[in-house]
Amino acid sequence: MAKKHIRFDWAAKKMLRDKKNFGILEGFLSELLKEDIKIEGLLESESNQDEEDDKFNRVDLYAENSKGEHIIIEIQNTRELDYLMRMLFATSKAVTEYLDIGDAYSRIKKVIAVSIVYFGLAKGDDYIYVGQTKFMGLHTHKELQLTKTQQKLFKKPTVHQTYPEYYLIRTTKFNDIINDTLDEWIYFLKNSEVLDGFQAKGMKEVREKLNVHNLPDEERKKYNRFLENLHTEASIAETIKIEQEEKMEEKVKAETKKKEIEVTKNIAINFIKLGLNDEQVSAGTGMTVEDIQNLRNELNIQ
Repeated sequence: MAKKHIRFDWAAKKMLRDKKNFGILEGFLSELLKEDIKIEGLLESESNQDEEDDKFNRVDLYAENSKGEHIIIEIQNTRELDYLMRMLFATSKAVTEYLDIGDAYSRIKKVIAVSIVYFGLAKGDDYIYVGQTKFMGLHTHKELQLTKTQQKLFKKPTVHQTYPEYYLIRTTKFNDIINDTLDEWIYFLKNSEVLDGFQAKGMKEVREKLNVHNLPDEERKKYNRFLENLHTEASIAETIKIEQEEKMEEKVKAETKKKEIEVTKNIAINFIKLGLNDEQVSAGTGMTVEDIQNLRNELNIQ
């Protein structure tokens, strides 16, 4: 049965690209970044050209805020071991894609990359991680500072604020304990539910616009197909994982058996060299008399 509210990844793919729904994105980003965010519009990218029957579970959304900063929101449901590198690729692409030919490097826009993942990515106990690029003195252990002129040029007070910033949200690590308004959003991202009393920015819009029952019949059918596709993809991923584990177990068993045979053979060779007869070697190793005789022929020892 579909949950009361629409999943955020489907909404990002089908609804949040509409300007009238920017308030939802603005609320989420404002709570995450701890500042009021105003979305000016979406940036052109391949990810904004999804087909209606698109079954890929990855969702990308590129936006620009009122400060002219570029914001990437990526949502990933299926495990990817190299996802951290894909985050780097997407951010690097955003940095270069929107710099016009001939522009000075000072025109590079600040990029904020927000990744919402629904699988266990890397090791760590927290459910939200922030990544920044800081230049620290090797000997002084102090951060490199911008000059007054550079601060005016970049419109930023510190070096790390000019570089891309990463926010990694690992929904599977969230324990559903809500301590602040950001946790209200994480709860929604994980459970697709808005509890009574949620006061986070954007939650009012979520209640009104992401209620499954408010979807037109055709859109509700598409949403249900989307949920079915997610279940299918999860089943396929689980099947592949189990098959890989079984193949690995079979490989380990085969290698273990091979080593055991090699050890037994070496023991038999030592017994033969000590002058034991076939019956004695067989009793000491478990090998058949026929195998021992073949081994004698290989060693040319009768």
